[in-house]
Amino acid sequence: MTIKTSNHAVSRRKALLGLGAGASALATTGLMPGTMGFAQAQSSSPIKIGFQKHATGIGAAYGRWYDATTTAAVQRINDSGGINGRPVEIVTEDDGTDPSRGAEALEKFEKQHSCDVAFGTLFSHVVIGSAPRAAELKLPYFVVSEGHHVASGMLNRYTLQPGITDVKSQVVSMAPFIAGNLGKKVTMIFPDFAFGHDHRDFFTQAIEAQGGEVVAKIAIPPTETSFTRYFPSIPRETEVIYHVMVGPAVLTFVKEMGEFFGPSRPEIFGFIDSLEAVGIDSPGLEFLEGTYFWEGMPRHVQGNQSDVEKTYRAAVGCDDRGASIDDPADVSTYAHMFGCWETLNVIKAGMEAADYQGPQDRTKLIEAVEAMTDMPESLDHPQGAKLFNGKTHQVFGQQFISKVVDGKLAVEHVTTIEEGLYEDEVDYTTQPF
Repeated sequence: MTIKTSNHAVSRRKALLGLGAGASALATTGLMPGTMGFAQAQSSSPIKIGFQKHATGIGAAYGRWYDATTTAAVQRINDSGGINGRPVEIVTEDDGTDPSRGAEALEKFEKQHSCDVAFGTLFSHVVIGSAPRAAELKLPYFVVSEGHHVASGMLNRYTLQPGITDVKSQVVSMAPFIAGNLGKKVTMIFPDFAFGHDHRDFFTQAIEAQGGEVVAKIAIPPTETSFTRYFPSIPRETEVIYHVMVGPAVLTFVKEMGEFFGPSRPEIFGFIDSLEAVGIDSPGLEFLEGTYFWEGMPRHVQGNQSDVEKTYRAAVGCDDRGASIDDPADVSTYAHMFGCWETLNVIKAGMEAADYQGPQDRTKLIEAVEAMTDMPESLDHPQGAKLFNGKTHQVFGQQFISKVVDGKLAVEHVTTIEEGLYEDEVDYTTQPF
């Protein structure tokens, strides 16, 4: 049996490495929008989803586009009958991209707003600071973060990441391309917090498995605003610079890197995090021509654009270059924000599989999501087909490697789901609720 993706057929036996068997058919296939009218539900009260938003702080650009994507996804869900015949209502709290405020937001969702679940946050330190409170409140917490903290077993059964892949899976997929095409002596530049540490640790392992080595690791505080002083630390033997920066100063980082190297530079492989919400054609970024980026979902429309990607792009209000239709200067966080859309569809599918009626059914909801495996490419999952591992609460999917060609991000390589799989490190299903 094979799982069809847009580019590959993945061996079912291998792809289910570490995944729980016996998934319910309803949970696996119940991802299409419902058709029940609101009036037919046992309760006409809304399903309340607490949206933990990075409205302020270093994650504000992500927060703005996570919000836009969430709004579009909920509109689609409500237009198709809601969840179990009930409308979905988003309740938003600003976490300030701060761990303590993140935990406070969860407290408000449970005790002030009577939310059914919590959802949304990206930055790993906020997730790590919030997840313990979710478990204490017994509030299902669906994160869109990428950090390996969920699948590592660091967190708890109430915290799930079913809509976006994690860093470990991403770098395991990327390393063969980097070693085989760009070079094997790598200098890493990364933010000095959990997300960056995931890149540091897992890419180091992955490139060594390809016969390469990390010759320098440069950690930069996430609130840094000037970066020139870090670049002289890059060893002369470096063949590839691997960069992944976040926050409001990303444009400054990339510009200063270009100014430092001038026309002579090593190969450069970046995670698009370093340019999320920044136009690739911004003045000062000309040196990026010919460099490579990981993308979770291609920002620029490709020649083989699928119908579901076209529909999704229009729904979230982005043009062909991933900027706002209303304001071309407002560039989206396209490589990450699809995770909000897909996670909300997983919540819908889980609630419908569990016949969710209220907080008394939260454990049934978690069990229903844990039972999911295949998530076919569809308008529910426009980034591509995925596999969910109910034991580790982590989803796996394809990754995109794009090259800057004539000022456009052109996809050069797409990994398979299978290439990003790794052995389980936890089984949350064995933990009590």
